[in-house]
This record gives sequence, C-alpha cells and structure tokens, in this order.
Amino acid sequence: MKVVLQKPVDKLGDPGDVVDVADGYARNFLIPRSMAVKAHKGAAQQAENLRRAHERRQYARKGEYEAIASRLIAGGPIQVTARAGDEGKLFGSVTAEHVADAIAAQHEGLTIDKRDVHLEEPIRSVGAHEVRVHLFHQVDPVVTVQVVAEG
Repeated sequence: MKVVLQKPVDKLGDPGDVVDVADGYARNFLIPRSMAVKAHKGAAQQAENLRRAHERRQYARKGEYEAIASRLIAGGPIQVTARAGDEGKLFGSVTAEHVADAIAAQHEGLTIDKRDVHLEEPIRSVGAHEVRVHLFHQVDPVVTVQVVAEG
C-alpha cells in the first residue's frame, strides 16, 4: 500500500515522503497513530507541501544546533576525572555516559543523550581524547575530552 508520511518514521522516511509499505503495517500501525495517510490522487501535492514544511523546520533547527556545536567547541575541553594508576591507566574506563554527564555539568542547560556520544571504544587512559557528539542531522562536532586522574 502506498502511504504519505505525516510524521518522521525511523528507517522509513520523513514527512511528505510517499512510501510503499505492507498493508498490515499501514492499516494497523501507521494510519491509526496518524503517522501516515493512504496515498490518493491528490497525494502528490499534499506530499510536496508536507516535505517543504518539514525542510523549513529542519533548516531552522539546524541553525540552533550549529550554535550549540560552536558553543561546545569554544567552551574548551570537557574535563572528566577518573581513578587512575601511576602509569596513566584508568581503573575501569570513561564511557559515553560519563562524557554526556560531564558535558551537562560544564555547559548549563545543555543535555546530551549518551547514545549521541560516539566513542570508538571506552577511554582507558589519562589525557586528551577526541570524541564526536551527534547533535542533529549533519551537525556532529568533535570535542576534546580531557581525562584527569583523581587526587
């Protein structure tokens, strides 16, 4: 069944996209939750209007998130303290959750979900490390995380 998406749907599309989905998925999930409507003859114009409105909203929000990204980068390194041995190896590791909490503590009013902090692997040593933070579509600033030994 062809449907026009009314809201963003993960792994399916954005508002205004005309997609072909299984009949049951459309009837039992998308349409009852007002996430989509069945495509009909006038659907092309409706889809285009939805797509344009969605793009305008995304463009405005992207500007806000770019300002947040520049504030994050200009704020200097994010400092995380952890217990470490004499050689600079940590007892445990610094995870994405620790980095997200440190960002929230050092930047008032800014909360980042731990799933948006992208670490290749947990940090296990003292020093400066580069970490990518996903804020919005195509807004992924790279911040410096400075891991400091406690005491």
